[in-house]
Amino acid sequence: MGEAELHPYSDKLTIHAAVIIYGDAANDALVIQIAKDIENFWNEANGIVQIRTGWFYRKTYGVVFKMEGFCKPDLTPQDIYENTNPRNNYFRIEEFAHGNISFVDGINSNTGYFKLQNLLDNSSTAAHEFGHTIGLNHPHDLDIRGQGRPGIMYPRGTIVDPQFQYYPEVAPGAEGGTLNPFTRKVLQKDIDDLQLNRLSFNAAGFATLGAFSSVWHEKHVEV
Repeated sequence: MGEAELHPYSDKLTIHAAVIIYGDAANDALVIQIAKDIENFWNEANGIVQIRTGWFYRKTYGVVFKMEGFCKPDLTPQDIYENTNPRNNYFRIEEFAHGNISFVDGINSNTGYFKLQNLLDNSSTAAHEFGHTIGLNHPHDLDIRGQGRPGIMYPRGTIVDPQFQYYPEVAPGAEGGTLNPFTRKVLQKDIDDLQLNRLSFNAAGFATLGAFSSVWHEKHVEV
């Protein structure tokens, strides 16, 4: 979830969002890294959007993502339930997660649960999951051989060109022959899919992306 701010005099559209983490694996250094990873991935695209400013005229804006990060070890369920700030996204961080995956609570959401290992070493997981929170789903076609670098919303298991696999020498679809998530990037198509041109900006130039899922997550326990 996030808040878009239109700057008509500087030709910029800024997406403001905050990552707020809690859980046993949450710490200040980690949340700074998560916010930086999301910001870097999404800004690397140098995205643009055309927004109608008149009946016949469209103006081009550069899209900029501005992320903040806060570690809140004393966060309570009530803090999440009562939050009304569209910039706030709440994620529990733990070393163990059921299914061995990180996830958010649906498309257009502001809560989720991240497995610590998925977030380390310049991973694209946080940027991918953030895409879900602001409205993006996984693409329908998960065999994109011949189409070049995969966009940020392609999930693990996608069939890609050899250089984007875990092991380029492995046959496509075999173990190690699917998308290595470290190779996916935010592309202009991902920016297009946000449909920022359809947002309803208020008189102050702000609009909301996503919605409040407001889910508190208990720690997953190994059985």
